[in-house]
Amino acid sequence: MTRKPAWENKPFWIRFFHWEYWNFHVIYLPIYPVWLYYSIRAGSFFFFAASNPSIRYGGFLSESKKDIHDLIPALWRARSLFFSVPAEPGNVLREILEAGMNFPLIGKPDFGGKGRGVKKLENIGDLLSYAGGSLIDFHIQEYIQYPRETGIFYCRMPGSKKGQITGVVEKKFLTVVGDGEKSILRLLKENPRAVLQLKKLEPGLSAQWATVPAAGEEVVISPYGNHARGALFLDETKTVSPALEMAIDGICREIPDFYFGRLDIKYQSRELLEEKKSFCIVEVNGAGSEPTHIYDPRHSLFFAWKEIIRHLDYLYRISRENHRRGHPYLSMGEGLNMFKKDRADSALLSKMEKRI
Repeated sequence: MTRKPAWENKPFWIRFFHWEYWNFHVIYLPIYPVWLYYSIRAGSFFFFAASNPSIRYGGFLSESKKDIHDLIPALWRARSLFFSVPAEPGNVLREILEAGMNFPLIGKPDFGGKGRGVKKLENIGDLLSYAGGSLIDFHIQEYIQYPRETGIFYCRMPGSKKGQITGVVEKKFLTVVGDGEKSILRLLKENPRAVLQLKKLEPGLSAQWATVPAAGEEVVISPYGNHARGALFLDETKTVSPALEMAIDGICREIPDFYFGRLDIKYQSRELLEEKKSFCIVEVNGAGSEPTHIYDPRHSLFFAWKEIIRHLDYLYRISRENHRRGHPYLSMGEGLNMFKKDRADSALLSKMEKRI
C-alpha cells in the first residue's frame, strides 16, 4: 500500500484540502448577500425570530436549551436536571442521586453550540468537577445508550397539513480500528480527522494512548455526535422513506410551534425509529440550525452553498408566514442585544472549557 506523504497529515494541509474544516465565516461569505436579500424582502435583518414562535429568537442564537427541552414530550426526551450557577457541587450530586440517575452522564451548558462545554461524566469526580467549573447555567443529562445518532432537518409551512424532511445526517463518532500492532496514539496520528482533535481530546484519555487494540477492535475516542468534536457526518437524505417522514412529522407536530430546525436523535434502528420506538431526542435546534448533511466529505463546497441557500429560503418563507399571522420579528435593538449576549456566552464557554 502506498503511503501518503507526511505533510498530508499535518493539520494545516488537512484543513486546506477539506473545506468542511474551514472557518464558519469563510464558508458562509457568499451566503451573506443572500441573507441581505431576504432581509430586505422581509423588512427586517432579524426575520428568523418568527420561524419558531415558542423558542426564544426562533432558536437562532442564545436560546435556552432548558426552555427547548421542556417543549419536547417527556416520552421522547432525555432525562435532565437543570442547575443555575453558581452551583454547589455537593448539592448537584445530591440531586442527581435523589433522581436515581446513573453514570455515565452528560454535562452541557444551557447556551452555546458546536459541542462547546459538553462533557461525558464517567463518575462522581467528573460530576463534581463539571459542576464546580461551570460558568453558565447547565444541565446534567442521562447518557443515552442507543448506538446510532442522526440529525434530521425538518421544515413545515405554518398552516400546512404536512411537513417534510429536508436533510438527514448519520453521525459516526470519532473511532480508531486496531490492527494488533499500533497503539491508539499511532492510530490517531494516522487518521486525519483525529489529528485535528489531538489537542482537544480530554486529558484523561492520554492514559489509554499506549494501549494496542486487537485487530479489528473499534475504540470510540470521542463519544460526541458533533462535527467540531471529530464526528464523521454522512449524508443519508436519499434514504428517507415515507414511513420516516410520517414519523418525524408526527413527532415535530408534538413540539409547540416548531416549523424549522433539526432534531438530534439517538436511536436503536431505522426500522424502530420509523415506528416511533426506541429513540430519544437529545436536542432540538431552531433557526440557527445548519443542514449538517452538507459536511459529508463526499460533498463539494458548491453543494453546501446550494443546500444552505435552499434552507435559508425555507426559513424566510416560514418566518414571513408566521409574521403575517401575528408573530413579531426582533427590533434592531433586540437583535443587537442577542448578538451581544452570544458573544458574552461564547467568552464564558471558552473559560469554562478550561475549567471542566
